[in-house]
Amino acid sequence: METNRATELMAKSYVCSESVLLATCEALGIEVDEKVIPRIAYAFAGGIGNTGGVCGAVAGATMAIGLIKGRGETMEEMLGVLGLAAEFRKRFEAEKVTINCRELTGIDLTAPEGIEQLMNSDVPQTVCFPAVAAAHRIVVDLLKEAG
Repeated sequence: METNRATELMAKSYVCSESVLLATCEALGIEVDEKVIPRIAYAFAGGIGNTGGVCGAVAGATMAIGLIKGRGETMEEMLGVLGLAAEFRKRFEAEKVTINCRELTGIDLTAPEGIEQLMNSDVPQTVCFPAVAAAHRIVVDLLKEAG
């Protein structure tokens, strides 16, 4: 299994979105308040509040793009930032097929039984950790390419 700083953070009890956002900022030398970033990113876990929507790792990477690149001051710069997010999605989907948590995990996290199923399965190790590793690697590579 691929490991990197994001998977190390996830192993220390950060959720997917927190792990990718924190690790990406760290990798690119962006100083962050380690109390604020997890609070911003936490609710994206489980596909936005365990609803199975957009994977938290994808959300964390997308937040990192915005935090690191900013909004831009011109329309061209703004569209460039959005283009980076679109390219991230394209690359993530090329590896993982989907950006949706429920499709990645195969588990409905909206029900208590789904949470229990997740916690008693190998899905965190076989799906979530690899998604976090991939999201972090892809977004760091993309941001380095973009300069």
